[in-house]
Amino acid sequence: MGFGGGNMQKMMKQVQKMQADMAKLQEEMVNKQVEATAGGGAVKIVMNGKQEVQQLVIDPEVLNPEDVEMIQDLLTAAFNEALRKSQDMVSQDMNKITGGMKMPPGLF
Repeated sequence: MGFGGGNMQKMMKQVQKMQADMAKLQEEMVNKQVEATAGGGAVKIVMNGKQEVQQLVIDPEVLNPEDVEMIQDLLTAAFNEALRKSQDMVSQDMNKITGGMKMPPGLF
């Protein structure tokens, strides 16, 4: 048996399992969603785990043409919150697979 041969095979199997688990997680992220609101619910954004906006809801009461800046601010706030929540959800699910080990971007 060569230097560390058994350990290397075991590690490679673990890496292959991690790759398969991560690929499965990426597929599942399309169906997982987070929701964020702004302005006390005046604007709601639903985003999936791939950071794609699935739904945008605006309370008709805030659609005053004179308040365009406020609407833009609400949309920006809701989008940023949805993005943060989506990223947190993905990070938590990835930690379940990697055991908290930080993976370099693009490795899997």
